[in-house]
Amino acid sequence: MFGSMLRRLMNPRAPTSEAPLRLHIGGEIAHPEWKIFNIQPGPQVDYAGHCADLSRFTDGSVSEIYASHVLEHLRFKDELPAALREFYRVLHPGAMLRVSVPDLHTLCRLFLDPELSTLQRFQVMQMMFGGQTNDADTHYVGLDENFLSGYLSDAGFTGITRVDAFNLFDDTSAMHYKLPISLNMTARKPAAA
Repeated sequence: MFGSMLRRLMNPRAPTSEAPLRLHIGGEIAHPEWKIFNIQPGPQVDYAGHCADLSRFTDGSVSEIYASHVLEHLRFKDELPAALREFYRVLHPGAMLRVSVPDLHTLCRLFLDPELSTLQRFQVMQMMFGGQTNDADTHYVGLDENFLSGYLSDAGFTGITRVDAFNLFDDTSAMHYKLPISLNMTARKPAAA
């Protein structure tokens, strides 16, 4: 009893068991039903840190995770698998993960479109490699449906499904540049996990 009270006093934004915790990883705009976890601190950010380290959350303490255009910022050899293992660990059994990344397959098709101007092709290249406006705005991996499904499966997720849209936030998961440029997928931690 006193331990949980002390934790709340020391970290008032720490998750409590009173309400399901829905994490918006990489989010920037406050929403009453979601807590924001972002690598860059900010006025709307509830938790600042790297998404490959969710050690502040206990196993199975999160009811849902949403991460739009976050995973491509992780190194594919170590950070990406580590982050997905952490997502899996903190989600409670049966909980959903919703992820969106730039669709490398679509961006390659766009880049090769002969109708694009040099400037437009440069903009597509930025979608592939990041805007590089700060240290966190660089892409280290390109993902298509097969690659992302493989990473999710390796982390233990099941029911991996591509979806057209999430309709949760006004973000890059719904971005169009001649075509929808995002790969949106859902996956679940098995109920028996």
